[in-house]
Amino acid sequence: MRKRTVYTILLISCIIGFWVFENFYTPATYSVPKGEDPRAKIASHILPSSTTGVIVEHTNYSLSYNETYEQAEWVAYALKKNHLTNDDRKRPYFIEDPKVRTKSADWRNYRGSGYDRGHLCPAGDRRFSEYAYKETFYTSNISPQNNDFNAGIWNRLEQKVRYWAKKYDNLFVITAGVLEKGLSTIGDEDVAVPEYYYKIVFVGNLDNPRMLGFLMPHKESTAPLQNFVVPIDEIEHMTGIDFFGYLPDSLEKKLESTVNLKGWVF
Repeated sequence: MRKRTVYTILLISCIIGFWVFENFYTPATYSVPKGEDPRAKIASHILPSSTTGVIVEHTNYSLSYNETYEQAEWVAYALKKNHLTNDDRKRPYFIEDPKVRTKSADWRNYRGSGYDRGHLCPAGDRRFSEYAYKETFYTSNISPQNNDFNAGIWNRLEQKVRYWAKKYDNLFVITAGVLEKGLSTIGDEDVAVPEYYYKIVFVGNLDNPRMLGFLMPHKESTAPLQNFVVPIDEIEHMTGIDFFGYLPDSLEKKLESTVNLKGWVF
């Protein structure tokens, strides 16, 4: 009888401990190791405009956070050939972004929602250091994605971007979900579920710039990636974001109003 009571108490204690851990435990903020230099820092003048004014610059990527939708309206990062390594990294916890003053959405909003915590700046693009990898697990860098989309065509596009980084070496990538009124939400904080996701890839310099914009419905597709290429102007119209305002007006207008697949190997 006494043994049974002890086992019951232990079981109840474990259940309570697990519940407390799941609902209240938050790991410490990830911090830059002493002496580690950022390998993928972006010059602030080339960042897109922000509809919210909440621009957060992390060591290896930057973002504009939209509190209304509890996620980033864009995440921007540089991707070079030497960023792509096969280093084995232990998957860390998702935690709130300490640089978002209003706090980014808690990861628990995603639990039981049926949606993946989809990375915007992919963890796989930041394996070159443990800190750079962990930094992608701030919840400001994730968005609710259907698994078949996240693991399907969206993953195919991420793989293609890595291919281009190896081929062309120096890419600038901007990506997120399209945030608009009327979206369905998940969790206690009403994290919006985008109906479309976009990714813009820029390569070159002012003398020879090239860019591609992808706009994808939030569903799996086996269609070729080329089918989802649209003018950057179309993405700007849907998001209200000016992506390349630092370019000379005539050049920006020319590049953003057309689709040019020349030079891009699919």
